[in-house]
Amino acid sequence: MTGELQVLAALADPTRWRLLDRLADRREATATVLAADLPVTRQAVVKHLAVLERAGLVTAHRRGREMRYVVRAERLDETARWMAAAARRWDDRLAVIRQLAESGPAE
Repeated sequence: MTGELQVLAALADPTRWRLLDRLADRREATATVLAADLPVTRQAVVKHLAVLERAGLVTAHRRGREMRYVVRAERLDETARWMAAAARRWDDRLAVIRQLAESGPAE
């Protein structure tokens, strides 16, 4: 799976999306702190954070005995640019189809 598709797959889960949003609001947090804001267990949050980390959306670092997570905004930016480029390619294709349709039947 390409990096962008991995990001989209990670964000397709509503819990991971909410988790990423809450982590972005806090700038940095532990799984325990994030679990307090969500209707899932701390263990589930850790699993979701692992998916987000594999997709490159968060990074973890140890501070004492705690694992602290931070959003990697640059990965979201890369994915947004990829999506914008894909949208432009589709717009170009649709413009050609529209032009062909409006030009009438070929002789």
